[in-house]
Amino acid sequence: MLVWEDEVKPSNLHRAISAQRIEPAAGVGMPLPVSPAFAAVESTPALPVASRRVKAADKRIINGQTDVNQLVPFKYKWAWEKYLASCSNHWMPQEINMSRDIATWKDPNGLSDDERRIVMRNLGFFVTADSLAANNIVLGSYRHITAPECRQFLLRQAFEEAIHTHAYQYIVESLGLDEGEIFNAYHEIESIRDKDEFLLPFIERIMDPAFHTGTPENDRTLLKSLIVFACLMEGLFFYVGFTQILALGRQNKMTGAAEQYQYILRDESMHCNFGIDLINQINLENPQLWTAAFKSEIKALFEHAVELEYRYAEDTMPRGVLGLNASMFKGYLRYIANRRATQIGLDAMYPKEDNPFPWMSEMIDLKKERNFFETRVIEYQSGGALSWD
Repeated sequence: MLVWEDEVKPSNLHRAISAQRIEPAAGVGMPLPVSPAFAAVESTPALPVASRRVKAADKRIINGQTDVNQLVPFKYKWAWEKYLASCSNHWMPQEINMSRDIATWKDPNGLSDDERRIVMRNLGFFVTADSLAANNIVLGSYRHITAPECRQFLLRQAFEEAIHTHAYQYIVESLGLDEGEIFNAYHEIESIRDKDEFLLPFIERIMDPAFHTGTPENDRTLLKSLIVFACLMEGLFFYVGFTQILALGRQNKMTGAAEQYQYILRDESMHCNFGIDLINQINLENPQLWTAAFKSEIKALFEHAVELEYRYAEDTMPRGVLGLNASMFKGYLRYIANRRATQIGLDAMYPKEDNPFPWMSEMIDLKKERNFFETRVIEYQSGGALSWD
C-alpha cells in the first residue's frame, strides 16, 4: 500500500527520459536533439473535458461537460442533502398492519358506498401513477441530467416510486380487490385516463433515443417535462387523493391505508421540492430558456392540470362525504397551483385563494414545504415515527 511517506519510484516514462543521452551539438547554432519519449509527451493532445479531474465550478445540471461518474466534488449540496434525507425516511409497506382495514372493508356497514368509491378511484389512479413517474425518471430525465449528485437523488426517487407502487398493490391485495379492475382503471375510467394522457407526451418526448438536449428548443422540452412532473403531477395531481384517504384516516377508517398514504405524501413532497430546486437551478444556469412565451405556455399547462384534477375530484365524490365535497377542492387546487407557480418564479395565478383544508397541516403543512431557494429543507421523521394519536 502506498502512503504519503513512501518514496515514489520514477515512472517508466521518467526512466526513458533520464536514460536518453543527448550528444553535444555538432556545430554552433545546431538545435539539440530531442528525446523521442519527451517528444511523445509534448505531442500528446490535451485530455477531453470529461476525462479531466472534476472542478465543482464546471458542473451544470444540463449540458454539462464534466464526468458524470465522479460524484464529488459537490456543487449542488442541496441535492445531496435531499438524497440523505430521503434515505433516512426509508420505509416498506409490510411494516403497516392492515388487519383493521380488512375488517372494515369486509364489514357491509364499515364504509358507505361513497367512501368505497373514493378508495377504489384512489387506488385506480395511484397504482399506475407512480409507475409513470418512475418511467419518466429511469427512461427519460436521468440521462439528460449531467450533475451526478442530482442523478443520485433521482435514483433514490425511482426506488421510492417502486415502493409506492408496492404500497398500493399491498392495499389492493390486503382488501381482496379485483386486481384487473384496479390496475386497468387508467384505461377504463375517464377522469383517470385524462390525467394520464395529459402526462404521457411529456414522458415520451424525452424518452425518444433521438432526443438530446443542447438546443434551446430541446432544453425547453426537458424543462417543461420537469415542471409537469414536479409541479403538476407530484405537486398537484396527487393532492385530491391524498386528502380523501387522509380524511378517512382522521375518522378512524382505513387507518392502515391512510398511514401508508402519509408516508407516500412525505416522500412525494420531497420529490416535488427536489424537482423545484432542479428547475430553478436550470433557470439560473440557462436564463435564456425562461422567455415570456415559455412562461405563458407553462401557465396554460397549470390551468389545464387544475381543471383535470377538479374533474377527477367530481368523479371520485359526486356527493358530499367525509365533510368534503368536490367544490371545496376547486379552491384547494388553486391554492396549491399558486404555491407551485410562485416556487418556480411565476406569478400566482389565482389571487386570494386560501387553504380550505387546514387540517391537512397536521399531515404535511404546505406552508412548511421548503426548497433550497427559499430556505433549508425541513426535517422529516424516519419511517416508524408517524403517529395517528
